[in-house]
Amino acid sequence: MPKLTLSFISGFNERVQPLMDGSIQAEGIEIIPTYSNPAETFWRQLKFQEFDIAEMSMSSYLIARSRGMDMIALPVFPTRRLFQTEVSIHLDSGVKEPADLIGKRIGVAEYQQTAALWIRGILEHDFGVSQYKVHWYMERTEELSHGGATGFKPPPGISFNRIPLDKSLASMLLSNELDAAPVRGPWTMRPNVLGRSSRITGTGDWNKVKPLFPDRIAEGERFFKKHGFLPANHGYIIRGDIYRKYPWVAFNLYSGFVKAKAFAQEKLLERIPSALFFGPEYLAMTRRLFGDDPFCYGIKGNLALLETIIDYSYEQGLTPRKMKIEELFAESTLGL
Repeated sequence: MPKLTLSFISGFNERVQPLMDGSIQAEGIEIIPTYSNPAETFWRQLKFQEFDIAEMSMSSYLIARSRGMDMIALPVFPTRRLFQTEVSIHLDSGVKEPADLIGKRIGVAEYQQTAALWIRGILEHDFGVSQYKVHWYMERTEELSHGGATGFKPPPGISFNRIPLDKSLASMLLSNELDAAPVRGPWTMRPNVLGRSSRITGTGDWNKVKPLFPDRIAEGERFFKKHGFLPANHGYIIRGDIYRKYPWVAFNLYSGFVKAKAFAQEKLLERIPSALFFGPEYLAMTRRLFGDDPFCYGIKGNLALLETIIDYSYEQGLTPRKMKIEELFAESTLGL
């Protein structure tokens, strides 16, 4: 029996790569891969629904599903970050700790993106910084943002501003026109595929830009001990017409993702770049802090994460109601 051929778009991820390059196969499915920067992937899929399977922003997915967009998710979360630890501050802002951000100007690439969702939620729930008591500045233009594809409007009561086209998060933080933004320094600057380039650095002294959390590892350990998970920002979706016609695809794909992650895990130690002399030690520390599988899949192992991101999305006015897990994920994966 011939395999079902499905188009698949994703950024490179070592836990997904074995599925995309054919080292691991989902039963009954032949994947035709396309590699793409996540920001571009999400915009294309939200606006045009081009691909059968797509990597997807968790926040944008919640918004899209709440508005009836025809797609269904798999409980596969191979990308996770401690987003609050990526925020930098300008020393002239007077910010010395997270609570000092009240009344300040905070920049984000896009207001509805998952990174911004987690930053706002963590600042509010862990550090008492209400989303209504800061001034938000968004970099992406409406035409090229994910929000432009989902019909985003700034929630009522939010102080919302757009960054001028001749400026960027980096340039405004450097010139102290922003007090804080998820910009970690000139070494992290890279072109922004949706609009301007974050290489627009403006004038200023990078020595005056410092991390909000000087010890990122300590903050990561604090967060994990309190919440029991690492925040996920991307998942994978199946376009609705494919799911309805071939409902078996969901479970087979999920199983393929699980096998691909296990395959990557087996190879992890030997793939640490040789230039990272203390790579094995950092891997051991990661496992000590977060366990053997920080990227667990399935509903049961991610229930706290899913409930939290659903709550944050509703609290922040991005979704009109709290979405239910059973309406977000393929039926065959709900018991996993």
